[in-house]
Amino acid sequence: MAQQTVECVANFSEGRRSNVIEAITAAISSVAGVHVLDVQSDADHNRSVITFVGEPGPVGEAAFRAAAKAAELIDMDLHEGEHPRIGATDVVPFVPISGVTMAECVTLARQVGRRIAEELDIPVYLYEEAATRPERRNLADIRKGEYEGLKAEIETNPARLPDFGPARLGKAGATVVGARPPLIAYNVYLNTSDVEVARRVGKAIRHLGGGLRHVKAMGVLVEGRAQVSMNMVNYRGTPLHRAFELIRAEAARYGAVPTESEIVGLVPQDALLDAAEHYLQLNRFRRDQILERRLLELTASAPEAEEEPVAAALPGWIPADTLRAFAAGTPVPGGGSASAIAGALAASLGQMVANLTIGRKRYADVEAEMREHLDQLELLGAELARLAAEDSRAYEAVMAANKLPKETEEQQAAREAAIQEATSKAAQVPLAVAERAVEVLRMLRPIAERGNRNAQSDAKVGALLAHAAVYGASFNVEVNLDGLSDEQLRESLRRRVAELRGQARELLEALVGEL
Repeated sequence: MAQQTVECVANFSEGRRSNVIEAITAAISSVAGVHVLDVQSDADHNRSVITFVGEPGPVGEAAFRAAAKAAELIDMDLHEGEHPRIGATDVVPFVPISGVTMAECVTLARQVGRRIAEELDIPVYLYEEAATRPERRNLADIRKGEYEGLKAEIETNPARLPDFGPARLGKAGATVVGARPPLIAYNVYLNTSDVEVARRVGKAIRHLGGGLRHVKAMGVLVEGRAQVSMNMVNYRGTPLHRAFELIRAEAARYGAVPTESEIVGLVPQDALLDAAEHYLQLNRFRRDQILERRLLELTASAPEAEEEPVAAALPGWIPADTLRAFAAGTPVPGGGSASAIAGALAASLGQMVANLTIGRKRYADVEAEMREHLDQLELLGAELARLAAEDSRAYEAVMAANKLPKETEEQQAAREAAIQEATSKAAQVPLAVAERAVEVLRMLRPIAERGNRNAQSDAKVGALLAHAAVYGASFNVEVNLDGLSDEQLRESLRRRVAELRGQARELLEALVGEL
C-alpha cells in the first residue's frame, strides 16, 4: 500500500535565538514518523521556516506541538523583523506530496487549526484551499496590518473575526493554517542598498501589480542589501527563470542588477531542471537522462517484501495499519476510538451524498443547502478523527496515573488527584464523540431526504454508523463513571449520555424507520 506523505512548511516568528528554534524543532521531531527535512532561519526577517514530512496524522500532531512550544517561547509584543507576521506560529501550510489529496490536506488543516484555537486559546485563520471565504484565500490579505494592526482591530472589526478561537490577541498572536500546492520561497538580491528599488521591482513583477501570474513579491532590506522576496505559488505556471529575467529587466530601469539569488527551504527538482533547460538551451533533453532519477526508478521497481495477509487482501484506501492496531492485544486503541472512527465514516458518507448532489441540474434548488451541510460534515468528520486519537491518549493517561507511586501520604494524594483528572478526561472525550455523532445524524436526515436519490442508501448507512458511534461512545463514558469521586459530575454525565442516546434513537428512526 502506497504511503501517504504530507509536507508541512511551518513559519515561526523567531530567527535570532537558536535555543528557541531548536526547542520548536525538537517538539516536531518528538512525534514518531515525522522527519524534519530542513530548518532555515533569517535574523533580518526574524523568522524561521521548518519543513517536515510524514503521514497526515503525525504531521498534524507535530504542527500542533510546534505551535504550543512557539506560544510558550515567543512574545509577539517584543518581536521585530522585516517579514510580515501576525503570530508566533505565523503560517502552517499542509502540502500533499504522495498518496494524499488536496481535500485531505484541507481536512487536516481545519482539524489542526481548530485544535490550536481550542487547546492553546489562539485565534486561527484558514487560507488558500482551506479558506472558508474567498477574501481569506490570500495570505497577504489576512496579514494586512500585521500583528499590531490585527491586535487593534480583531475585537471590533467583524471582518477580522477568526475562523476558530477567541476574537482577541495574546502574546502568541494569531496563526494562519491552510492547504496549498508546493510553493517555492525564492529571493533575488540586487547590487544596491536602496530598498525602494527592490520595492518597485517587487510591485512590478507580482501578480497583483500586473506582473507574473503565480508570483507574490515584495522588496526588503537584508544585511544592507536590497532583496526582492518572492513566493512562487505555481512553479510550473511561472518558472523561476522567468521571474529572475523579469527582475533583471525591471531592476535595469533603476541602474541595478541581480547579484545572486537564494531558495529558502526545499524546492521540487523539476523547478531547477526547468531553469537548467532554459539557460543551457538544452535541446531534446529528457528527464529520464538524469542519472539519479534512473537509479531511483531501479530502486522503486525492486521486488517488495511479501505483504502481510491483511494488507495484501485490502485495496489501497483501506488502512491496514488501523485494522492491525485494533486487532493487537493492547488496551488502546479500543472501543472509544472505534466509535469515533465510525462517526467520522458517517460524516464522510454524508459528504459523499452531498458531493453527488452538488452540480446536478436536477438538484439545483438544494445546492446551497448541500454545500452548507458539506462544510459542516467535513469539520465534524475531522473532529471525530482527532477524537479517535484523543480517546486512546486519555485512556493511556488513566493507566499512567494508576501506576504512580503510593508509598507515602503525599504520593497517595497526588496519585488520587491524577487518577481523578485522567478519569474525568477519559469520560469527557467519548462524551464529545457522542455529541458530534448526534450532530452528524442530524445532518444526514436532510441530506438523505433532499440529496441525490441514487445515494440515499449511503446516507442511511451513515446514519447507522453515527448511531453506533453514539452508543459505543456512551458505553465508554459509563465505564469511567464508577471511578469518579465527584458525585455531581457522575450524575451530570449519566444524564447527558441518556439524552444523547434518546436523540440518536429518534433521529435514526426518522431516517431509516424502526429497527
